[in-house]
Amino acid sequence: MALLSEDIRFHLKTRAGHTGRYVILPGDPGRVPLIAKYLDNAEFIASNREFTTYTGTLLGEKVSVVSTGIGGPSAAIAVEELIRSGADTFIRVGTSGGMDLKVSGGDIVVATAATRSEGTSHEYIPDSYPAAAHFDVVCALKQAGDALSENIDGKRCHVGVVHSKDSFYGEIEPEKMPVSDILRKNWAAFVECGCLTSEMEAAAIFSVAIARKKRAGAVFTALWNVERSNAGLPDTVCHDSDRAIRTAVNAMKILIEQDRKNGV
Repeated sequence: MALLSEDIRFHLKTRAGHTGRYVILPGDPGRVPLIAKYLDNAEFIASNREFTTYTGTLLGEKVSVVSTGIGGPSAAIAVEELIRSGADTFIRVGTSGGMDLKVSGGDIVVATAATRSEGTSHEYIPDSYPAAAHFDVVCALKQAGDALSENIDGKRCHVGVVHSKDSFYGEIEPEKMPVSDILRKNWAAFVECGCLTSEMEAAAIFSVAIARKKRAGAVFTALWNVERSNAGLPDTVCHDSDRAIRTAVNAMKILIEQDRKNGV
């Protein structure tokens, strides 16, 4: 008997036809029903380990919301199994820690690419190849993010490179790590290059999409910015992800409309 069934996905526990072509990917399973509220006729599909799935519609098209858990390995599994079910367009929506001084807590960040300071991407694409978001998805996210930022005083939508890593505490407490010199040196270099914010799944998701010739992008809420705090600059701590969620949902609508117009 084959380990991987054609009928039911090994980790997601979803069946053929349960998920849509378009997928929004939060990390937190608890965030899935919150995002699903923005879909029409959303229904719970399955839950297994870190993977929770809801499916509904946007503009009449089937759209799923699937949690990936924390980190690249589980995110790659989710994307792989969703692709096997027919998905081809992914938007990661999550939280992050600001790096560039212009990013403040509560801002949203649209990723154009992600640094590959993690392990999963290196099992998909060559080390010298960038983990880049798909241009169409980036443009849709920027359009949606700008529209939602117009009337919010001081909260902006930034677009640029983000930092993907495996160790949360390696970022938060690098001084406690035996390899602290490496972590600090790399972090400083990324900050110098203008890296906007740090998270844990984008590089893996982008790399799987590149390897499988699918579309992927990402939008993040900056929870806070450690660099601003270290520089003595004012900052806020924000736990509200609603604007990033609405940006992802509205961007998916833009992509659906574009696909229909282009007959894709």
